[in-house]
Amino acid sequence: MKFILLGALMFICIFIGYIISLKYSRRAKFFKTIVMLCQKLNVEINFSRERLKALFLSFDEKTQKQLASLDKNYIEYLENNSQLTEENLFKGITFLKQNEKDLLLLFFKSLGRSDLASQSQELSNYEKRFTEFSELSSSENKKFGSLSIKLGIIAGLVVVVLFC
Repeated sequence: MKFILLGALMFICIFIGYIISLKYSRRAKFFKTIVMLCQKLNVEINFSRERLKALFLSFDEKTQKQLASLDKNYIEYLENNSQLTEENLFKGITFLKQNEKDLLLLFFKSLGRSDLASQSQELSNYEKRFTEFSELSSSENKKFGSLSIKLGIIAGLVVVVLFC
């Protein structure tokens, strides 16, 4: 019975480390996708001139998964013509920092609010800022993603040694 309990405690420690590493991985993938979103919006707005809702609905399944329901929340805002707030836009998204949320909120608030040339320039500026976030989140993922799993294993081993 003691060994089953120790095994369960070790599994819990490793699982917590894995969950933390997923947070870093999701942030890195999320910002890579946001950069691609800016590029796609810039191209589509300049050439096809589709509506925003149609552009967001045209994303493939992998892109939608990487955006962590941010696209669905924005489409819901477009359909309801309500006010875009942080709570509405980031419903269910817990892996972003506050400064990242603030910039994303400004980005989504500015979409479709200006003429073609200004919108294209804004998208390029946001793309540069999101690229910085993407590089930062990728480096954090490399540093802390695998480290959290290793720390989970070490914490599990420490628990097992302490209770044996």
